[in-house]
Amino acid sequence: MRCPFCGAQDTKVVDSRLVSESAQVRRRRSCSECNERFTTFEFAELQMPKLIKHDGCREAFDEEKLRNGILKALEKRPVSIENIETAISHIKEQLQATGEREISSQVVGEAVMKALQKLDQVAYVRFASVYRSFTDISEFQDEIERLKNNLDS
Repeated sequence: MRCPFCGAQDTKVVDSRLVSESAQVRRRRSCSECNERFTTFEFAELQMPKLIKHDGCREAFDEEKLRNGILKALEKRPVSIENIETAISHIKEQLQATGEREISSQVVGEAVMKALQKLDQVAYVRFASVYRSFTDISEFQDEIERLKNNLDS
C-alpha cells in the first residue's frame, strides 16, 4: 500500500479490525519512511449482476440509484444512515448470492420493499405506491391492510 502522505511503497499494518458486519476489514497502517499513520478499508469486490428492465433492455447495477430510491422513500423519516447502509448492503448481498449474471429489476424492487418494510412502514408504503404505480386511494388502502395483516400474523 502506497503512503498517501509521501508516496513511499513500504507501509506496515499496525492494527486490523472487522467492520460492517464482517464484510469489510479496517486496517491502520504506518509508513516506514515518514512515520505517518493512515486507515484503509478492504472488502471483497464481487460482480453485481446486470439488471433486465421491464422493457427488456439490460443495464448495469447502479448502487447510487438504489440508495437514492431508498433515501427518497425514507425522506423525513426517523431512520439512521447506518440502518440504511446496512439495508443496502443486505440487498447487494442478496443479489450477489443468486449467482446469476443477469436478474430482473423486479427482484431488486421486491428486495427494496422487503427492506423498507423492516425499516419504516411509511417509507414502505411510499415506495410501494411508486413501484407498483398506484392510481387511486383504494390501492393505498389495500397495501396498508396487507401491511397490517402481516404485522398481526
